[in-house]
Amino acid sequence: MTDASAGDEENWRPKYNPWLIAVVVTLGAFMEVLDTTIINVALPHISGALGSSYDDATWALTSYLVANGVVLTISAWFSKVFGRKRYFLICILMFTVSSFLCGLSDSLPVLIIFRLMQGFFGGGLQPIQQSIILDTFPPEKRGAAFGLTAIAIVVAPILGPLLGGYLVDNFSWRWIFYVNVPFGILTLVGVYALVEDPPWVKPERERIDVIGMSLITFGLGCLEVMADRGEDDDWFHSGFIVTMAVIGSLCVIASIIWLLTTKNPLLNLEIFKDRNFAVGTFLIAMVGGLLYAAAIIVPQFAQQILGYTATLSGQVLAPGGVAVIILIPIVGKLMGKFQTRNIIALGFFLMGCSLFYSAQLQPTTSYNFLVLCRVFQTAALAFLFVPISTIAYSTLPRHLNADASAMFSMARNYIGSLAISFATAFVIETQQKRQSLIVHNMTPYHQAFQDYLAVVKRAAMEVGMTASQASSYATHHLYESFRQQVSMLAYNQVFMEIGIVAFCVVPFCFLFSPTAEKSSGEGGMH
Repeated sequence: MTDASAGDEENWRPKYNPWLIAVVVTLGAFMEVLDTTIINVALPHISGALGSSYDDATWALTSYLVANGVVLTISAWFSKVFGRKRYFLICILMFTVSSFLCGLSDSLPVLIIFRLMQGFFGGGLQPIQQSIILDTFPPEKRGAAFGLTAIAIVVAPILGPLLGGYLVDNFSWRWIFYVNVPFGILTLVGVYALVEDPPWVKPERERIDVIGMSLITFGLGCLEVMADRGEDDDWFHSGFIVTMAVIGSLCVIASIIWLLTTKNPLLNLEIFKDRNFAVGTFLIAMVGGLLYAAAIIVPQFAQQILGYTATLSGQVLAPGGVAVIILIPIVGKLMGKFQTRNIIALGFFLMGCSLFYSAQLQPTTSYNFLVLCRVFQTAALAFLFVPISTIAYSTLPRHLNADASAMFSMARNYIGSLAISFATAFVIETQQKRQSLIVHNMTPYHQAFQDYLAVVKRAAMEVGMTASQASSYATHHLYESFRQQVSMLAYNQVFMEIGIVAFCVVPFCFLFSPTAEKSSGEGGMH
């Protein structure tokens, strides 16, 4: 590189306001994250409209997560081949087109194909958005820029069920896809007009790493299918699930070996030589898991146990998004006064406390209590996302930004998508285990069982039921109470266990270099 070209790179600045650029590129990432959760509340409607079972309809979610997780990892390679801006525009355009086609689908197989397309092109939006922000802002201003990203990444999963519930209840399930179209067009125009590639980001003629791409695709894809379908197919009692687990694990191990030994790998794993980035990637993966697991459990409980509508269950999550928006600027100021790793440790501790607090669900749980639980959970995220993102890139060489953004986004989203599957499955399995333990006491030989039936039967007869009607009513009432109690125990146990995970992560926060913030002005400039 000549001195003149090196000087041009050092003096490069975006032509337009960096914050305007940040808003435009973040809108694209926001749409993609939104589509991870917006479909959850619409699955029963989709299965009914397309004449399929609910179990089959969940493939519309699984297919998106599989394609999305795979492309998150290899997006850096695509951006090098096509050029970053061009690849970003392709992703936005095709994500918008795929969304429109999803809305037009007249059968489940067609919908799954278009959801695969949507996930494939949507997978490139988050890492490229983060890479653009890294190059648009100087290191000392990245914290504030990541704050904007955090609002999108954290609020989108919260807004998904709320918006999805409203559209399904008031319009049609097809509108959860059509809603992307105007925002996609707006983002496409904005990126085309405002975003430019810096001098050091140029298209490169690279060979297609067929082996690396195949191993990553099969590895991550099979593990996602295993996690998402495991509960429905009885986990490792199913030959299909065992096959997915074995193929996925072997391909992931082989892909790591391949990427470490081949020349010009699909993903440069040198990024993990930077201690701060390696620790940051692990921690952001934990954030993704906690964020998505908690976000799926609360509305699921509200709908299945308390009988909330899709819209009302989504509204439970909304105040938590407001809490994040308010707290992120405050956390940004705290980062200038305290070591960032201490703030991150506090965030995981608060997350654990909030999850333990949430483990008090009852059949009479109020709407206000559910809202408070989500506010506490999402408030803790404000102490995690921006600080982790800032310190992870603080000492990383600039030429690794694209690979780092791909891996960082993949870790958060892929672990998050796995957490959705495992959290849902864990609730069901815990219910079954609790049920098998409690049901032994529900026999005529257990005095408490007999006393309960007698009390309910007597109360029913006092309001005019015959003895036969009262007996049937008492049995039905007992079953409903039993079902609710089992569900309460299951949901509370899940909250307790993911809370323990949050507490266990706290010590890892201190693996960050205590001087990383001081060197952040040099990060990305080598």
